[in-house]
Amino acid sequence: MANFDPHDPEASPTPRRSPQTGGSEAAASPLKTTETKRPRRPLKKSNYQVRALVGSFKAETGPEVGSSEVPVPKPNWPVFIISSALIIAMALYAGLGRESAANTLANVTAWIGTNLGWFYVLTATIAVVFVLYIAFSNVGDIRLGPDHSRPKFNTFSWASMLFAAGIGVDLMFFAVAEPVTMYVAPPVGEGETMEAAKEAVVWAMFHYGITGWALYALMGMAFGYFAYRLNMPLAIRSALYPLIGKRVHGPVGDAVDIAAMLGTVFGVTASLGIGVVQLSYGFHLIFGFEQGLGLQSALIIIAVVIATLSAVSGVDKGIRFLSELNVYLAIALMIYIVVFGKTAYLFDAITTNVGDYISKFPSWTMETFAFADDQASTGEWMQAWTLFFWAWWIAWATFVGLFLARISRGRTLRQFIFGVLTFPFLFILMWMSFFGNTALDMVRSGEYPDFAEAAVNTPEQGFYDMLAEFPASGVVIFLTTFIGLLLYITSADSGALVMSNFTSKITDSRQDGPRWMRIFWSVTVGALTLALLQIDGIATVQSATVVMGLPFAVVIYLVMFSLWKSLRLESVQREARQTALHGAISGRTELAPENGDRWKSRLDRVNSYPTKQEMDSYLRETATFALEKVAVQMRARGYDAVLLTSELPDVELPQLDLQVTLEHERKFRYQLFPITAESPDFTPGDDDEYYRLEVYDLTGSLGYDVYGYSENQLINNVLDLYERHLAFLYMQQTQPGDSDVSDGAEPEPTWQEDS
Repeated sequence: MANFDPHDPEASPTPRRSPQTGGSEAAASPLKTTETKRPRRPLKKSNYQVRALVGSFKAETGPEVGSSEVPVPKPNWPVFIISSALIIAMALYAGLGRESAANTLANVTAWIGTNLGWFYVLTATIAVVFVLYIAFSNVGDIRLGPDHSRPKFNTFSWASMLFAAGIGVDLMFFAVAEPVTMYVAPPVGEGETMEAAKEAVVWAMFHYGITGWALYALMGMAFGYFAYRLNMPLAIRSALYPLIGKRVHGPVGDAVDIAAMLGTVFGVTASLGIGVVQLSYGFHLIFGFEQGLGLQSALIIIAVVIATLSAVSGVDKGIRFLSELNVYLAIALMIYIVVFGKTAYLFDAITTNVGDYISKFPSWTMETFAFADDQASTGEWMQAWTLFFWAWWIAWATFVGLFLARISRGRTLRQFIFGVLTFPFLFILMWMSFFGNTALDMVRSGEYPDFAEAAVNTPEQGFYDMLAEFPASGVVIFLTTFIGLLLYITSADSGALVMSNFTSKITDSRQDGPRWMRIFWSVTVGALTLALLQIDGIATVQSATVVMGLPFAVVIYLVMFSLWKSLRLESVQREARQTALHGAISGRTELAPENGDRWKSRLDRVNSYPTKQEMDSYLRETATFALEKVAVQMRARGYDAVLLTSELPDVELPQLDLQVTLEHERKFRYQLFPITAESPDFTPGDDDEYYRLEVYDLTGSLGYDVYGYSENQLINNVLDLYERHLAFLYMQQTQPGDSDVSDGAEPEPTWQEDS
């Protein structure tokens, strides 16, 4: 909004009527008003002595996300300095004291696996239960945005972007390595048996399945709800405001951001480490490059250079195009395997895998192997697989959740949860089953005696060795390496972007962190990846992820509590609507006119389809004075009421915004907002569109049209909603905390992203 404080009586840009002379006090407005294309009629003179405070602000279309017109946020220096210092210290420790770092990581990981493994398992399970409960409950139809918002992407486009979020270079790494490892050395029972074969791919599906996507859905919900519905910054600390209040702006909020940063950095490091190892073998096959530190360093430098170019030259759209291209190439690769592989066997196997996944999911999701005979062996297995994957998903939850929130504005929580849990998983299910069962068939056939050993001991080699047995393997291996390289580069670039956001003071959901910070984080993460790979390869990266995912696992619980608290307030607000309805009805009964012909006026109103001129006249005369009367009377009773107006460039009409600030409680808002609508076929006249005057509150349109209401009817409608708001505040007293969980965020003035 403009430089106008609606709570400062001296800041009103509107001249006031003098009660003695009827004249006006000259007041120079500090505000900009909207320039219009045609002259506007002035507001009628008020027939009462004191005018309400009427402010105006300029309504204009905002810039896109990442646009140069969006102000660059300032760094959050405490979070940036502490996070970077810790990460650089870890990188130096790993690079200079390899043996000591290896021992420390091994000991800490073993301790976590032994003493806190249950915590990771329980956290992941609770996340699944929580998001499913939200989806099936009555709050599932709350939108990620105002009530009138609708998705900007159709279902197919949205599903495609969800697919893109689920594809990473690690899918190539684990699609063969994990099923073969689970077949040869399962967590319990004998290896290389039919039972081990049936469970091998299911374990891979389980580790990449609904559990992890529930963690993504949780963080995506939190980001989207608080940013797009409550108009708060698109930041993690916003999601904790209902729980810890103003402390989100102090050390507590900084600690949350630091925990998120550490988790994200090591989550991205794990992906980049796996990508480097996978790609180095691909380049070795194609170009004959020698595998080792030199090639890995070169790949990391490539990622850093691309991320730097993306930051300084604005090629983000090109990066996004490459990300979308990856989806189609990955699908083509999967189809190739099905067509040139054992097609019937693969479809038989995926059918069995799906059934086994459904039947085993409830027991596996909380499996800790507490009663296994060989505790040492199963403990090592848990650390290497389930605990690593859950820590990895937790570490990536903020990263992917931010992306999911940005593409899901306007969707209900129910749509969002079911979409996130199903669309990406359907792709992963097919990917893991087709590639994993192809690899299992090669092992079990006995025709490839060295394949199993290579897939288990050098996982990056397994995927390429499998492709080598297919027709046109040279072309396919080149294509696979190209896909992996694109996935690797886009992960590094988007990772640097998210980290720069987490260490900046984001105040607008369209803002991205400064470019220099993106470059800094791409270099820092590249150095950390290289340092960890030098110790003991992928195993070290996995151990570091298990350790550093732990702090943010605690934040996951805080986010669940905070989000649930906010959604409970939404439920109370809905209950208040029903409670206040009785008062509204009784008020109408008491004020019912004796003249029975008033129904004819009502009939005229419901059959009206006003033009722009008619709407303009109604807004500037009847509606303005109705809301002014309410504002004057509210102020006379000691309430901080203000009426704001602005010209909307899209419709070239004014909007009226009555706001009543209630100390320590949620603000009351009654906004009259003109919109265009397509004229129904049955309406008289030739106009293709007409104008509606809808009522909006803090969370968007209430869905009804008040054009044609008399002045008294409008006043009573305001009072109906105000009474409902008071009922909500009274009913909310039984809930812990304040009714305002938006941290005092200003209401959205023009709803430009949802119009």
